[in-house]
Amino acid sequence: MEIKTCGKAIDSLLEKVLCMNILSSDYFKELYRLKTYHEVVDEIYNQVDHVEPWMTGNCRGPSTAFCLLYKFFTMKLTVKQMHGLLKHEDSPYIRAIGFLYLRYVADTKTLWNWFEPYVKDEEEFSPESHGRMTTMGAYVRDLLLGQVSWFVNLVTTCC
Repeated sequence: MEIKTCGKAIDSLLEKVLCMNILSSDYFKELYRLKTYHEVVDEIYNQVDHVEPWMTGNCRGPSTAFCLLYKFFTMKLTVKQMHGLLKHEDSPYIRAIGFLYLRYVADTKTLWNWFEPYVKDEEEFSPESHGRMTTMGAYVRDLLLGQVSWFVNLVTTCC
């Protein structure tokens, strides 16, 4: 079963410049070779070290995280796959991309049901490239409240 979405077209989920830069990036084009959910999860594990939208030190190069997030947009994840991302034990970045996916794609009426079990999650990671640590719970709460600084500038209202 697919996740109940807000119904927006994929290319309208992200800010236009970011979306255009993802679609034209060499890295995103390389992702066409990944055909399955598990291949994308493995790529996140191997390549992602922050979940900001832009490459470190490059204001126009999309990050690997957001290229992979967009790849998931094209795959239309199922409920089972989403639970797999959110509960993944190998990398907090896999989980963080799952939460980003939901924040951009899911029907806003369903967000709390997805996020509530994780608002007190104590796993530590660094969502930003400069290494400042936070907990997954704080990250989830910030996504829900729109307090992640770059997220506030990118997100468009859904539904």
